[in-house]
Order: sequence, then C-alpha cells, then structure tokens
Amino acid sequence: MTEKRDSKTSVLRGLMNKCPNCGEGRLLRGYLAVPAQCEVCHAPLGRYPAADGPAFFAMTIMLLLLIPLIGFTWVLFRPSPGMLLVITGVITTVLTLILLRFVKGAFIGYLWAKNEQDRGA
Repeated sequence: MTEKRDSKTSVLRGLMNKCPNCGEGRLLRGYLAVPAQCEVCHAPLGRYPAADGPAFFAMTIMLLLLIPLIGFTWVLFRPSPGMLLVITGVITTVLTLILLRFVKGAFIGYLWAKNEQDRGA
C-alpha cells in the first residue's frame, strides 16, 4: 500500500452510502449489493469482501439493545408474554435490517481504508 488512507473519513463515507475513495459515488446498489466499481472515480469497490462481518456486527448491536427494549416494552405497556414476543420481535427485525445497511457501508469503508482486498485463492 503506497498511499495513506484515512480510516475515519472512509468509514464515515461508507456509513453515509458514499464511495470511501471520492465521497461522491454510491457505495451500495439496491439494499446491500456492492457495485464492481464507483460510478464517479472508478475505485474497485467490488474487491472489498464484507462477507458476514456486517451481519455479525449488526446482530451484536441489536442484541445489546434487546434487553433494554424488552424492559421498556414491559414497563410501559405490560403486554402478555406472547404480545411482548411479537412486539420485540418485530422491532428487533426492522431495526436490524435498517442497521445492516449502515454497518455494511462502514465495514466496506474500513476495508477500503486498510486496503483489505479479495486477492483470490
């Protein structure tokens, strides 16, 4: 790696769904698809494999929020156990799916900053 890449800037750009290199092109197409290259600066974004890392971090964050979510739901609404399961299940699922996109963008931004490319087998 010959150039110095700023991790903080690239992670923030990835978090905002921007190319970690130029900050202008979109990082994700559709929900989670990463294009082969940036439409603006042509950086090879498809070479940074996020794999299961973003899903792991998104689930970990949500599991840390699950206990307070259950507690607040129970104290505020006093639902039956079945309804508590439905309420927390729906909220957890929706928040995880929203969070996953942000985490994947930040994860790819970090991989780009550290130049952790998929070099093949």
